[in-house]
Amino acid sequence: MSTTAPVGDRPRPTIVLVGHGMVGQRFLEALAERGLTATHRVVVLCEEPRPAYDRVRLTSYFSGRTPEELSLTDTEFITGHGIELHVGDPAETVDRAARRVTARSGLTVGYDVLVLATGSSPFVPPVPGRDAEGCFVYRTIEDLLAIEAYARSRATTGAVVGGGLLGLEAAGALKGLGLASHIVEFAPRLMPVQVDEGGGAALLRSIEEMGLAVHTGVGTQEIVVGADGAVTGMKLSDGSELATDMVVFSAGVRPRDQLARDTGLAVGERGGITVDEQCRTVTDPRVFAIGECAQAVDGRVYGLVAPGYEQAETAAAAIAADGSGQRAFTGADLSTKLKLLGVDVASFGDAHGTAADCLDVVYSDSRAGLYKKLVVGRDGTLLGGILVGDAEAYGTLRALTGTVPPVPPERLVLPADAGAPAALGPAALPDAAVICSCHNVTKGTIRGAVTEHSCTSVPEVKKCTRAGTGCGSCVKVLGQLVTAELEASGVEVDKGLCGCFARTREELYEIVLALRLTSYRELLDRYGREEARDGDGCETCKPAVASIIASLAPTIGADGYVLDGKQAALQDTNDHFLANLQKNGSYSVVPRIPGGEITPEKLIVIGEIARDFGLYTKITGGQRIDMFGARVEQLPLIWTRLVDAGFESGHAYGKALRTVKSCVGRTWCRYGVQDSVRMAIDLELRYRGLRSPHKLKSAVSGCARECAEAQSKDFGVIATAHGWNLYVGGNGGATPRHADLLAQDLSDAELIRLIDRFLMFYIRTADRLERTSVWLERIPGGLDHVRDVVVHDSLRICAELESLMAAHVAHYRDEWAETINNPEKLARFVSFVNAPDTPDPVVGFVPERDQIKPDLPLLSIGLRPAPALEGSAQR
Repeated sequence: MSTTAPVGDRPRPTIVLVGHGMVGQRFLEALAERGLTATHRVVVLCEEPRPAYDRVRLTSYFSGRTPEELSLTDTEFITGHGIELHVGDPAETVDRAARRVTARSGLTVGYDVLVLATGSSPFVPPVPGRDAEGCFVYRTIEDLLAIEAYARSRATTGAVVGGGLLGLEAAGALKGLGLASHIVEFAPRLMPVQVDEGGGAALLRSIEEMGLAVHTGVGTQEIVVGADGAVTGMKLSDGSELATDMVVFSAGVRPRDQLARDTGLAVGERGGITVDEQCRTVTDPRVFAIGECAQAVDGRVYGLVAPGYEQAETAAAAIAADGSGQRAFTGADLSTKLKLLGVDVASFGDAHGTAADCLDVVYSDSRAGLYKKLVVGRDGTLLGGILVGDAEAYGTLRALTGTVPPVPPERLVLPADAGAPAALGPAALPDAAVICSCHNVTKGTIRGAVTEHSCTSVPEVKKCTRAGTGCGSCVKVLGQLVTAELEASGVEVDKGLCGCFARTREELYEIVLALRLTSYRELLDRYGREEARDGDGCETCKPAVASIIASLAPTIGADGYVLDGKQAALQDTNDHFLANLQKNGSYSVVPRIPGGEITPEKLIVIGEIARDFGLYTKITGGQRIDMFGARVEQLPLIWTRLVDAGFESGHAYGKALRTVKSCVGRTWCRYGVQDSVRMAIDLELRYRGLRSPHKLKSAVSGCARECAEAQSKDFGVIATAHGWNLYVGGNGGATPRHADLLAQDLSDAELIRLIDRFLMFYIRTADRLERTSVWLERIPGGLDHVRDVVVHDSLRICAELESLMAAHVAHYRDEWAETINNPEKLARFVSFVNAPDTPDPVVGFVPERDQIKPDLPLLSIGLRPAPALEGSAQR
């Protein structure tokens, strides 16, 4: 059989890739980067029914991330590079003599180069009953789908065999599904490979506090099976028996090397296809092996994605023979930073101190669940370490491994209030320090991206170097390096809010709070840039300062009403008229409907008002009714009737809370486990009118079916059998982002307290017009830092945050109720100040579907749409 595919008169050599996981996809990208997809035919045989996906973040499926969102590739990449991808069709035989691969479907492909990326398979201990109904492994998306279906249909208790990384993630997933969860680990501690005895003890305390039962130092002897063939329990090696409806095996993995064995390729004593430094198999130079199926020259089979990526790069370079073919893979850094059940766990370098004559520096706080250990040589060289409960310094410490840090090691592990550790910024790291271990990117490469490739931001550096695009643990250090390099290059990094203020919004917030400043003028005169103090400010800082003053009004003694004399001049068009300006110069009217619950009487009032004023009506995605087409002089008349009927402002016009969406919850739904409607109403009434850097949206779902779409909201709540799970930082807009789990199984009081803290911390530290989704990714430390602050009170500011929110709640006033009772305020609602009874002649409408729409031809007489106001969408 011919092993080439002709293109014109030239045959193209064929590369066959067996396996399309994370490492296989990285190999394809490396081929494309070297131009090999243009010069070669590339065929991929994938066993799973879907292309490559992010297995590292597999557990995020249970927090709402879809399989599509976990995908690592797309049709455009595959088709754009002419790659022939066959999903659900694994290779079954390889004829090395004929250089031919046969797939399950019968497809036969000849090859010039064969790359095996078959990965690994879960190890299931050979115990009786392991094949019973209710036994699962935790490896693929299909495994997760099966676990989820079984848990929802017939399980109340689950047990995970294995206390390593995947075992803990599996236990967390079972708990999230509402099951009582157990972890059974044969070793005397959890995560025995990554952490030592002290770290394991700290991890155990934190996990047990979350309500998971942990059984260490015991093995599984038998899976107990009921008369119907389903799991009913487990017998353990200490003689005890554990009642459970489900067992998930997560006791490690084994290299998938059977295909290689069948074709006569050499494998290691404990498995893994043996390869050389270029990842060629030692048996056949035309066959490569990469990832978890390969045994490297150091005798290891690497189970982490970063070494797999490096092997993929090495194999692609060898195949290209483009000068980078001398690249060699001789071993890899096994450093890892993980988030397990909300607990930070990291290890780097020689974490267990196997080097001769080394010393340990340890800090432990069992009450806080903190454990930090550094391993140092006699000469002061940092050799490695373990961090449990707080891995904030991981990026810097890992990069410093192999060097003598500029400060004593004890200063690196003590908390700020116990030793004031020196700030080790980017300058402390050598150029050879690896910042991104996933893609082996050094500090020198990152500096070069700034100085040689003119990158001026973290996203640009990511695109240029791939740093920060893997696990993401290096993003904070990456940001520090980019800023430091720009400054060192003489590029002024102006962090000021605008041309009027050199300080950030966060700094201005602190100034207003500390000094109780109640006017924009005073803030500008005292803290504005010197050249701006004689002016009146700009359209950037005036609304931002107005928002700060409004959010702090009860605390600083300001009038929180946005149309107060001093405040009114700072507002944009929407806030100025307490309504959203539409494209033809008319305005919208959006009354608040907390939680989407409304009485028939109130529905009738809305209908009558819309009919009497000829307004367009629309039920929005935020579960309320918008009315469009009101003239400015009609707004007070409409709102008078709405206020009399018990309505209040829905703040569709403001940078404030918009809606708290809800499903019907357990009151009506047969799946509901909590009263989501009551909670949504409570939250909306609590946070109504809260001025913030950007609009806020929320939702409450009564069960894990998530009908209210809470994970696309700035703060979302999902009911569990034990309380509420709180998610933060979601965004369903132009750049969608799933919210992250902040805390779980909260009582009503705990939930409200954490939301109070989260919102006030966001308002305090976010930039202008910065959604929570962007803020959460931008703020140093990200979600981990936010959790430390609002859950664990690491900055000791939670009492102040709660106090600020309590002041807001106590002093809330409906803006429209105040407006319609104040003749002075009403005077502004006219189209022409000098002819208050004259309506704007350019505001017109035409009929459509028994309602009205703007008469856009009016643009021909000179009317232009108002500039788009950021955040003016009204849902």
